[in-house]
Amino acid sequence: MSMSSYLVEYHEKCKSGEIIVGRELMAMLDILIADIKNQLYVFDTTEAHKRITFIESECKHSISPFAGKPFLLELWQKALMEALYSFYVEIEGEQRRRFTELLLVIGRKNGKSSWCSALALAEFFCGNAGTNIMCASNDYEQAGILFDEISNMREESRKLEKVSRKNIKGIFMGNPKQKKKKGKFSRQNKAKIKKLSSRTGGKEGRNLDVVIADETHEMKDDGLIMPLKQSMSSKKEPLMIEITTEGFTQDGHLDKTMVEARQVLKGEAERPRWLIWLYTQDSETEIWQDRTSWVKANPNLGVSKEWSYLDGLIAEAKTNSSTRAFALAKDFNLKQSNAAAWLQQTDIINIETFDLKDFSGGFYISGNDFAETIDLCASTILLKRPNDRKTYLHTRYWIPESKLENSPDDVDYRAWERSGHLTIVGGNAVETSLIAEWQFELLKEYDLKPCKSGYDNRFAKDYTNRFNEIFDENGKNKVAINIPQESKVLNNPMRTLEADMRDKLVNYDNNPVCFWCYSNTGIKIDKLGRIMPTKMHPTKRIDGTASKIIAYATLEWHRSEYMDLIG
Repeated sequence: MSMSSYLVEYHEKCKSGEIIVGRELMAMLDILIADIKNQLYVFDTTEAHKRITFIESECKHSISPFAGKPFLLELWQKALMEALYSFYVEIEGEQRRRFTELLLVIGRKNGKSSWCSALALAEFFCGNAGTNIMCASNDYEQAGILFDEISNMREESRKLEKVSRKNIKGIFMGNPKQKKKKGKFSRQNKAKIKKLSSRTGGKEGRNLDVVIADETHEMKDDGLIMPLKQSMSSKKEPLMIEITTEGFTQDGHLDKTMVEARQVLKGEAERPRWLIWLYTQDSETEIWQDRTSWVKANPNLGVSKEWSYLDGLIAEAKTNSSTRAFALAKDFNLKQSNAAAWLQQTDIINIETFDLKDFSGGFYISGNDFAETIDLCASTILLKRPNDRKTYLHTRYWIPESKLENSPDDVDYRAWERSGHLTIVGGNAVETSLIAEWQFELLKEYDLKPCKSGYDNRFAKDYTNRFNEIFDENGKNKVAINIPQESKVLNNPMRTLEADMRDKLVNYDNNPVCFWCYSNTGIKIDKLGRIMPTKMHPTKRIDGTASKIIAYATLEWHRSEYMDLIG
């Protein structure tokens, strides 16, 4: 047994405050240090230090700014490897590695993919002959990031490349030019490294030794993880590694895993063969008030992740809701609802009004959100003036009368009808041709003409038919534009509208229905940080917000044409 211990050193520095960690990691470290003296376990660092030495002597980084440099492990990485490989327990009369599973939750850009790639190579070359390693993730591209980094590290070392090979199927042991060579570092050793996504069929029956599952926060269920775990059931010392940040998938695989992990750390559940290593903040408040606490979720801060980057991100997050939600989840591992509030009340409040007569004879951009049978319909016309930074939004709403019966909404639709902001129509659905007729009334009363009219395609047929009859000679001029309701389309206009609302550059005519819709709107964030609107509550309506985002999207696509028209 090695006399030195990185795990003990790390624990001592965390305990003294020299290294700052969160309560959850400290709880795991305390358990491990106590278990070193527990007679149930044998603590022997030999295998851990063999892999640490291999990584630092044979592996090199392949990604800027460290490309070509030796992979020198940080203390936390050495401590984690020691914890993973140094505890042994007696099973069926023989000593076996205690931990068969690892959960590593860590902020982005802290070198988790590079570390796991180096660990996979260490297993490939230092582990048993015939070791079968799988890089897995929710999609093939993400799985490929880990696999490609393993391949790049292998190619950076002449010694490793000389005794291994790569093709489209994976990485394999043995030099293709030395087909008759025998031994562990030859083709006789059937060790291999491959990649797999949750969309790939045939996950069972793979007989795996090591699985590294990346970004498990994206997984909606255990459809990938469980078959891979079962594929290791015949192994005496399998190793399932899950590495991830927090995310936005609700009630997914990671949510359930984190609940159980926290029960283990609190002593409420027993999983003695599961190593739980959580780099998490203790609260959201400390993120805003204590800069030094950021290392709790980012142990490589100042190494692979710059302090200046987080400083800039936090500054932006204080005024940008989507940046705030994304940063809290991905950089600080604080779980975010996918329906986090979009706007603050101070951003929404604006008592300014305007008169449509002031825009008579002009052109507008419209955004139209068409409802299912029980929802609101909303149509927003967007108006601008030359040399005026402000955007003027005039919105009209429609709702079927059947919606008013036993409505759970805490609003008075009848009052909104009396104030002229809403039209209640008979029956169970709003005929979307009514929206085209309303825009025709704007033409007749104010000589207001549409430059472009954006719409959500789902229920738009009657609208586009009538709209084209009125404005567009059966669609020849393509005034009506379909705006797909997806994050890659809505991200930019939603962010622009948010910024304009915050800077008080939006005059929405103090419309109370618009205020209600704004207040009900949350943001849904995808894995690339792109946003789109979502309801904060199932019974609350956001149709007015959706129509405005569609209008902003339409303006974004046709800004030059529109600005030319308004002169």
